[in-house]
Amino acid sequence: MGCVSSKKKLSKADLQFLQENTEFSKEQIVDWYEGFILDCPTGELTKKKFIQVYRQFFPNGKAEAFCEHIFRTFDADNSGKIDFKEFLMAINITAKGNPEKKLKWAFKMYDIDSNGSIDRQEMFKIIESIYDLLGAGVPQNEKTNSNDTPESRTAQIFDVMDEDKNGVITEEEFIRGCMADRVLYQMLTADTSDPDR
Repeated sequence: MGCVSSKKKLSKADLQFLQENTEFSKEQIVDWYEGFILDCPTGELTKKKFIQVYRQFFPNGKAEAFCEHIFRTFDADNSGKIDFKEFLMAINITAKGNPEKKLKWAFKMYDIDSNGSIDRQEMFKIIESIYDLLGAGVPQNEKTNSNDTPESRTAQIFDVMDEDKNGVITEEEFIRGCMADRVLYQMLTADTSDPDR
């Protein structure tokens, strides 16, 4: 027990699938896998472990609510656990994907009930979780705008994105809105690059 020979191996089928469906090289996939198995010896990342790891990046914020949304989006098969394929596919999109792929992934996170559109309550829940995640870590001298609340940010996003003013944002409206507004793109995808590049 605990010896190297009992360590889970990446199957050839999974390796081939990931080579064909991500921008990672074979060596990078193997490196990612070794790190994943080191942290998750069972080959699956639980929600509890995910929150525990994520919390390390935001020690002054409340990570739980935001982690719930990210975990749900990573957990493509809704099993309650993230396997290595789900993990690397999501990492590929968030780290290496083109802007439209990143936006499609982000849309899934914001569309909490998976009905194909984002209503104000869904947007508010995500924005509020982002504020909770970052809020405690923002230095007091940067908190100059007391009108910048999750409610006001949600209203601002809907003013820009809800083109037909029907109270919901479709995936197309979400993508167009983010592509047209660099600040929105960066905020809603947590990507600091320019989407036009």
